[in-house]
Amino acid sequence: MFRKLKKAQNTAEYAILIGLIIAAATAMQTYIKRGLQGRIKGGVDYVATQTSELDTDATGPHGQYEPYYLKSQFDTSSSRDVQKRESKGGSVSRNITNDTTVRKGTQEYLSY
Repeated sequence: MFRKLKKAQNTAEYAILIGLIIAAATAMQTYIKRGLQGRIKGGVDYVATQTSELDTDATGPHGQYEPYYLKSQFDTSSSRDVQKRESKGGSVSRNITNDTTVRKGTQEYLSY
């Protein structure tokens, strides 16, 4: 009788211990995430300061890529010549003889 109680007590102690470890890991998750984000931001800031003199041209500093600072206008055309052959067994073979894509246009940096 006492052996079963002792075994149940050990199982309960292990369950409580595992629950405390899970609760501690969950509570620390926010702090670990903030620490990693701080390290990444520090690395990005360091690279930005080290390469700031490389990031200029005639129109001025560009900073990080932002798609809404660019004006783009492109015309794209595509053509393809395909020869298709069907055989008696139901198989189909295709032969592409000419595959051409042409893209013409301009892209400029808008400074505000």
